[in-house]
Amino acid sequence: MRYDILINKLEFFGFHGVLEEEKRLGQKFIISGKLTVNSPDALKEDNCEKTVNYSEVCHLIGEIVEKERFNLIESLGDEIARRILLEFPLVDSVTIQVDKPWAPIRLNVENVAVVITRSWHNAYIGVGSNMGDCRSNIETAVKYINDSIFNKNVNVSTLIKTKPYGYVDQNDFLNGAIAIKTMLSPEELLHFLQKIELDLHRTREIHWGPRTIDLDIELYDNLVINEPDLKIPHHEMHKRDFVLQPLCELNPYLVHPVYGKYLVDLYDEIKK
Repeated sequence: MRYDILINKLEFFGFHGVLEEEKRLGQKFIISGKLTVNSPDALKEDNCEKTVNYSEVCHLIGEIVEKERFNLIESLGDEIARRILLEFPLVDSVTIQVDKPWAPIRLNVENVAVVITRSWHNAYIGVGSNMGDCRSNIETAVKYINDSIFNKNVNVSTLIKTKPYGYVDQNDFLNGAIAIKTMLSPEELLHFLQKIELDLHRTREIHWGPRTIDLDIELYDNLVINEPDLKIPHHEMHKRDFVLQPLCELNPYLVHPVYGKYLVDLYDEIKK
């Protein structure tokens, strides 16, 4: 069972802003938050040790507001949300509102505020390699993913050897899938994975051509995104046994958000 903890209008004095006067003199900031907690045992057992200590959350917020400095209150709110997710594992989602009542805009205004939400999301990443030491390439990519503070619960499928898809005049691939929980947005996750590919010397000279590493976001929660540089679910995953087989090993009853079918059923269809 999930429940929300609300924190309303914590007041702190901090030095956040773009203007030199704000950095030097400081001003009041008011922080509110909603934490969605996943801990049914806390309710069943009436056990304070199995929930989130909101006093500790409040002191963490104060430490960030009073000791760190940001130009943007957007950045301040995002840092608070991120740190809460990292330091309190029972929190699934957090929304932070940062109010800046003394904002220097030279107009009669009661308040200026931003609202930032960060959550843990379920993502599934397809991974493949057919250049160099393929297993080492994949293991290095997994280490990058696992070492990031923005990810947790990293689980890797069995790696399978498969024939190339599309452009066939190349070596066989080693393919697999990676399940993660991430606080990165789909766009942030894409950029993060592209940075790993770049670090591992991925080039894009031939469409579907050889590569040291290939990292594709196959699924992200149940989102459907169709942008020029980002398509989720991956647009051809339902046709590819080398994608579906590892995903089914991790979670066969994931539902494809476009076709509304279990992945295991999609896999059975292409194997017939």
